[in-house]
Amino acid sequence: MAKSLVIVESPSKAKTINKYLGKNYKVIASVGHIKNLPKSKISVDFENDYELTYETIPGKEKIIEELKELSKTADKIYIATDPDREGEAIAFDIAEEVKSKKTPIFRVLFNEITKKGVEEGINNPLQIDEKLVSSQQARRALDRIMGYKVSPFLWKVIYYGLSAGRVQSVALRLICEREAEIKKFIPTEYWSVLANFKDRDKNKVFESKLIVKNDTAFKFNGEDPRIKNEAETDEIIKDLKTKLFKVSDIIKKEVKRNPYPPFTTSSLQQDASVRLRFAPKKTMMQAQKLYEGINIGEEGLTGLITYMRTDSTRLSEDAVSEARGYILEKFGKTFLPASPKVYSKKKENTQDAHEAIRPTSVWRTPESLKNDLTLDQYKLYDLIWKRFVACQMQNSVSDQITLLIDTFSESANGSSKKPDFYQFRTTDSTIKFKGFLALYDDVFEEEKEDTEDEFSIPSEIEIGDILDLKELLKKQHYTNPPARYTESSLIKQLDNLGIGRPSTYAFIVSTIINRTYCDLIERKLYATELGQTVDRLLAAHFNDVINVKFTAQMEEELDKIAEGELTYKKVLDDFYLPFNLDLEFLNKKTKEIKESLIEKTDIICDKCGGEMLIKWGRNGRFLSCSKYPKCKNAKPLPGEQEEHQELAEGKVCILCGNPMVVKSSKYGKFLGCSTYPDCKNIQPITLGIKCPKCKEGEILGRKALKSKKTFYGCTRYPDCDFISNSKPRETKCEMCGSSYMLEKYSKKKGEYLECPECKHKVELESKDALETV
Repeated sequence: MAKSLVIVESPSKAKTINKYLGKNYKVIASVGHIKNLPKSKISVDFENDYELTYETIPGKEKIIEELKELSKTADKIYIATDPDREGEAIAFDIAEEVKSKKTPIFRVLFNEITKKGVEEGINNPLQIDEKLVSSQQARRALDRIMGYKVSPFLWKVIYYGLSAGRVQSVALRLICEREAEIKKFIPTEYWSVLANFKDRDKNKVFESKLIVKNDTAFKFNGEDPRIKNEAETDEIIKDLKTKLFKVSDIIKKEVKRNPYPPFTTSSLQQDASVRLRFAPKKTMMQAQKLYEGINIGEEGLTGLITYMRTDSTRLSEDAVSEARGYILEKFGKTFLPASPKVYSKKKENTQDAHEAIRPTSVWRTPESLKNDLTLDQYKLYDLIWKRFVACQMQNSVSDQITLLIDTFSESANGSSKKPDFYQFRTTDSTIKFKGFLALYDDVFEEEKEDTEDEFSIPSEIEIGDILDLKELLKKQHYTNPPARYTESSLIKQLDNLGIGRPSTYAFIVSTIINRTYCDLIERKLYATELGQTVDRLLAAHFNDVINVKFTAQMEEELDKIAEGELTYKKVLDDFYLPFNLDLEFLNKKTKEIKESLIEKTDIICDKCGGEMLIKWGRNGRFLSCSKYPKCKNAKPLPGEQEEHQELAEGKVCILCGNPMVVKSSKYGKFLGCSTYPDCKNIQPITLGIKCPKCKEGEILGRKALKSKKTFYGCTRYPDCDFISNSKPRETKCEMCGSSYMLEKYSKKKGEYLECPECKHKVELESKDALETV
């Protein structure tokens, strides 16, 4: 009997689905795309309505032949690629290869890889949505045109190998604009006054903050009205010492907080970055594995979460009902709202094609799966599971008390008069009912705003109580510049602006880091000099198409293609026609633009006496002789060589005896002979630690070409194959005597050392436990 053929992308996904469908189905994986646009050419036919030319991906010929052969004997063909636009495009390409007149082809969508999810998809087959395919192809065409037209412009003007992208360039713009804001930021000075009061009758002491002078409420963010300087502060303190104080008002209120909505792709990447310190790319890789299926003992291969590329916070009724049942059983009735919580669309351009990201069964608790998951999978699943359950829990409730304290003066006969001049405030907040916070605690990525007026308030305080002033304190403050973007906050901003889509956020962030357009330092994004230069060029010459508003508008137009409201050609025309005018004009000015980036200096070439110029090269800016190519003298910029001079101190060339200097290449920094190009000797910069494996070479940091991640190896590679992802430190292990330990980091422990042999751990603060070799 003929079997139905089910085609998916991933082999692991195929195994999971095959388990649920049984012997009447044959499940096979295409292993991703089978066709793609060739890398060697732009492959967009501008003369024929931007038609794209695809080719079979090298190595996929065998898979295509297998698909064709299996389709000949199948009674039905179900294409079950991922339920998004990219998956729809893959389904279209597969259908083109396996189609025949006698075998019907269906498109099926699996929102979750469970028995229920798979059966639901198979029992509700669809046709391939050509509007979705057209939308995805339009995205590919737009990105192709931008990348293949603008990147060569950057090659000519700066150096070969740079790239520009329709969305990545806008993300870079955001980072560079923030960098410019930080550079031009001028801190504003302001002061605050704090007081320690004692209730005269009840003998209770508490703190408070000055907020009003003469009916003027101070602001504590550097804006006016503010206490501007120390002299003004001292005048206020002097005046306050002549006053009497009493409690003028006590304001009590109940504050409720709603749970966070369930995860979308954007919010998952943001929260995983803040709570787990996962890079967006890592988050999506682990989420993909959880979606496709994990072997969990008796159940076997099972998809643990719903599809992880979504912009929707919608939840199915079954999932909500299951969550409410779990909350009632495990937490009790007080934690369960009277009715299910419903989360609406967060913005107009939400596609809402899939549910939010959630566990496929709330009864598969993180703890029950701990032995079946890797550590990273467990952490991410735990985050998704808790967020989902918490979103259906009761609000948290806090009691907030605000105490207002007024000054007043006594007249000569001892009678009091109307309070005037100053007012202090103390705010205290305590959680009365944790609600969803019992499961999903708050984590703040950035520091909380100034909360100096939040202090503990004694419960016995009453309105009208007379207070004795015990102490006055003054504090100087300065306003802070805008916070740098983190990977998390950049994704949030892109999402808020409607730029990119759930499937692209991780790629956008990793691309601008890997291109060295920005550096990721202590989890913050710093625009590099190269990134700022590229951004200035794109802003100056392509600002009509590379800007936030236009890019967000293009995303909306891509959505309208999917909805059938716009055509492929109309959207491409809207982008390409103004873009091409910019490009034609720039192609005539490339030389002029390149020369505008060259800076003159008063430095004289020590080889020929010519003027040294600052130019761009693959490794950044450098000094080059103006008489190049006759004179090929080149040097690092002033200050850069000195900055790393300690690395070359005492090092001499083993070939000619001259001093070695620090140089840079695409692989990182190294030592080169100061007489280059006369002497071309080079040496690696090491950590100064003997290789623990061969005892002859030294350990040095290396950088992976593709991922740009740093790892550590031996200078005698390939003769010695020592490798470590953690930085070695020349510290002897007190337990086993190993000559070195590895620098590690964890959220709970912070930075610590771990022995590679016996796994003994030492906190870096415990200096007494370290014995340096």
